[in-house]
Amino acid sequence: MNLLRLDHVVIAVADLDRTVARYTEAGFTVAPGGRHPGRNTSNALVVFDDGAYLELITYSKPSPDERWWRELDAHGDGLVDFALLPQDLQAVLDQARARGLSDITGPLPGGRVRPDGQRVDWQTARQAQHDLPFLCADLTPRGLRVPEGEVRRHPNGATGIAGVTVAVADVEASLARYRAFLGQDAVSGGEVLLEGARIRLVRDGQRRRDQGPCGVELRFAGRGAAALGTLV
Repeated sequence: MNLLRLDHVVIAVADLDRTVARYTEAGFTVAPGGRHPGRNTSNALVVFDDGAYLELITYSKPSPDERWWRELDAHGDGLVDFALLPQDLQAVLDQARARGLSDITGPLPGGRVRPDGQRVDWQTARQAQHDLPFLCADLTPRGLRVPEGEVRRHPNGATGIAGVTVAVADVEASLARYRAFLGQDAVSGGEVLLEGARIRLVRDGQRRRDQGPCGVELRFAGRGAAALGTLV
C-alpha cells in the first residue's frame, strides 16, 4: 500500500514569541522558521523524529485574503490546516483528479527565507473545501525546510505525530472525498491511513471554525500517544 506521509500541522497564533515561550516551557524544542516572501507571515517549527512538524505561524498585519488569518482573527489561536508530503506532486494530483476530485488546485508556488538567509522553495496543492489537507512538495532539499539533528530532540520526550482529528460537516461525504484524494486503500474503518499516522474524522456541529483539524495526537518516548491539549 502506497500511503502518503504527514508533513506538518499548521497552528495560527497572534503572538509568536509568547507561543514559542509556552511550547519551550512545555518541553518542546522550537526552531525559528523565517518569513514568507510576498506574505505577512513568519513562523517557528517544532520538528519531531518522525519528520513531521508543527508550524507555528503568525501575521504581522491583517491579511483578509488568507483563510488562516481570517480564522485567527475570528477565533483566536488554533489549528487551521495540515499538509501531506507527496513524493510526486503531479502524479498525486493526476490520480486524484482521475478519481473525481475536481476541486483541487495546483501546483502552486511557495517559499520561505530562513533567518540565516537561506531560501527554501516548495509547491502546494489545495482543495476548495477544508476537510482535506493540502499537499506540500519540496523543490529545494527537504532538510533545508525541515531542520534535522538535535532540534528534533524534545525534553518532554515527544517523538512524532500519531494522528490528526478533523472536524467535518458530513463524515461519510468527507470519507468519499478522501477516497478520491488518496485512493480506496487509504480509507479503512472510518479512518484515513497515512504512513506512520492516521486521520480521524468527527462531525462537530458546534465547531466555530471552518472544517479542518481540531486535534493532534503526539507520540512520546516510553509513554505512547497523547493529545497535544491546551497549547493550541
